[in-house]
Amino acid sequence: MRKLLAYPLTLLYFIFFGMVLVLFHPIQWICFNLFGYEAHKRSVSILNWLLMRCTHILGTRYTFQNPHKIPSYRPLIIVVNHQSMNDIPPLIWYMRAHHPKFISKIELGKGIPSVSYNLRHGGSALIDRKDSRQALIEISKLGKYIEKNTRSAVIFPEGTRSRDGHPKKFQTTGLKVLMKQAPSALLVPISINNSWKMLQYGKFPYGIGSHLHFKVHPPLENEGDPDALISQVEQQITNGVTSFK
Repeated sequence: MRKLLAYPLTLLYFIFFGMVLVLFHPIQWICFNLFGYEAHKRSVSILNWLLMRCTHILGTRYTFQNPHKIPSYRPLIIVVNHQSMNDIPPLIWYMRAHHPKFISKIELGKGIPSVSYNLRHGGSALIDRKDSRQALIEISKLGKYIEKNTRSAVIFPEGTRSRDGHPKKFQTTGLKVLMKQAPSALLVPISINNSWKMLQYGKFPYGIGSHLHFKVHPPLENEGDPDALISQVEQQITNGVTSFK
């Protein structure tokens, strides 16, 4: 019965989701070209708030647990486990004060209203996963960008999303590049739980009644042995996933 109900709700969700993307594409263009970065950034924040609201049609709920006072005057490297594309709007909205930029596969840089425009013009890195040299160059540029402009890079070190919620082993090369190019950045580990349940049936229908939970762990200084630091971050994130009920 639950899956049966998910079909009409998913159709309704797709309609509203698509309308928001189409509406905000020209809004982003106007903000970026006529008013500059800050206006564009605010339009992207509102866009992602609305995308989250669209998921309420599916009965989705959000909890973002962040007891830490993370400074806005320093760049951040936000390290997160990855469970679905639904991870992204809450990260953009709840971390909006830190100007989050993403490392995304190059295919998403074209053809998707609003999403592709933001990835191309908002400061994110588009990488070709078949070309490691190009990927590392773009990640290096992103590290320098956040260091210079006091912004944040979001990285999913697992490389691909977990389809059942269980964390995958970190691939550390890209994270090390960011750490090297943004030496003053704080590392902010975040654990995500239950996002995978929205895709438990595949791409259609979406899962309904999911409670997505985001837990921000204590920030860490980017200093000392990178391997030891990454291992500590990975352990924090993994514990935050496996201990969640």
